[in-house]
Amino acid sequence: MKIALMDSGLGLLAAAAAVHRLRPDADLILSSDPDGMPWGPRTPADIVAHALVCARAAAAHRPDALIVACNTASVNALPALRAELEPALPVIGTVPAIKPAAAGGGPVAIWATPATTGSPYQTRLIRDFAAQTSVTEVPCPGLADAVQHADAAAIDAAIGAAAGITPSGVRAVVLGCTHYELLADRIRAAVQTGAAAPVTLFASAEAVAAQALRRSGVQPAPDAAPTGALTVLLSGRESALPAEALAYPEGAGLVRVAAA
Repeated sequence: MKIALMDSGLGLLAAAAAVHRLRPDADLILSSDPDGMPWGPRTPADIVAHALVCARAAAAHRPDALIVACNTASVNALPALRAELEPALPVIGTVPAIKPAAAGGGPVAIWATPATTGSPYQTRLIRDFAAQTSVTEVPCPGLADAVQHADAAAIDAAIGAAAGITPSGVRAVVLGCTHYELLADRIRAAVQTGAAAPVTLFASAEAVAAQALRRSGVQPAPDAAPTGALTVLLSGRESALPAEALAYPEGAGLVRVAAA
């Protein structure tokens, strides 16, 4: 079994690690676009074009499912990707976990890129799934770029700035960018400081990994032997994982898988 994942950069690591936990025997194909990133500032048409190139590179390896492990690509390019690749290749998008976060009653904060914060897409999700909940949208300028470059100082500064404008009474924080999932522990610690009650983080990696297995027609088998191979495509070129990926447990774990 092969599961492909695509993103502009390292944001796919969290979902890839989640797939590996569910099926250690699955081959993973990681397709990113370092030559074209970041995708966020691009026009919707440009994002679609880059996402299609990235997806085609992954599809050439004949996976059983493709995870679009990127909120920006899911918002802008999911219809185009599905139109070209389905039904032969199931395509699974990534949606911020606003619905389960709001189900807890709130208040909720949504950490996202400046482009996503206040966007019609996120506004619609809040209206549809959190209309009865107090929701604060928290823009996180520079955080995704800092994650991509494994810049510890920039990560700390961006998290500190976002935590500073997150209301102290929130009970849930939605990670609205897949890059942020690599920082879950640090974000949790930042928002928990001074909070009156425990704060729960909501991410998407586990849900999209489970959906990819369902769409592939296979069951989770977390006890399977870790025999899956790892293929890394950087703007279509077969390569090793970028060195920056090793800064995160998810990336380091996949490197160990590849070595084995």
